[in-house]
Amino acid sequence: MSTDTAPHPDPAPAVTGSAAVPRSRRPRLAWMAGRAPARPTPAAAAHNVSAATAALLALVGIGAALHEPVLIPPLAASAALVHCAPALPLAQPRSVVVGHLLGAAAGYAVAVAAHGSAWAAALAAGVTLALTTLARTPHSPACATAVVIVLQTPAPGRFVPLLFGSTILLVLTAYAASRVRRAAPRYPAYWW
Repeated sequence: MSTDTAPHPDPAPAVTGSAAVPRSRRPRLAWMAGRAPARPTPAAAAHNVSAATAALLALVGIGAALHEPVLIPPLAASAALVHCAPALPLAQPRSVVVGHLLGAAAGYAVAVAAHGSAWAAALAAGVTLALTTLARTPHSPACATAVVIVLQTPAPGRFVPLLFGSTILLVLTAYAASRVRRAAPRYPAYWW
């Protein structure tokens, strides 16, 4: 857990006089109050959001310069993970880079075998999940990369290098952002 969160006290049972109110009389959703993670401090939230947004804008700028769409939805999800949940296994460089490459491989393999249907896209996502699990590189946005490939069939000679470079950029921006703000959790927890 990060120490960069606002205090979040555990909810106390409702007390009337000297006796606690039974669980059945508490508000229906009160049992969920203590299960959500603590809200980040305003400074941490602003830092995380601005760093992720800067990384995504950089991808758009690179895409504009190359006249290629570099920012795809799975990369936006990856940016959210590496900047807002940097300690999760899903956010580590190994998972981000290798996960997306495995997703691309699965997407192209399924696209060749089963063509570009929604059924094939779902299969590619499942194959990606299996591959990333076996490779110990969990990264849920990689499943979406496989879906994008099956449904849009980008040329692999251009798409894969751009995808690889984009994942490296996301990892490096998260690394740099974690060093800029003193109270920010350090990224990555491990490289490989």
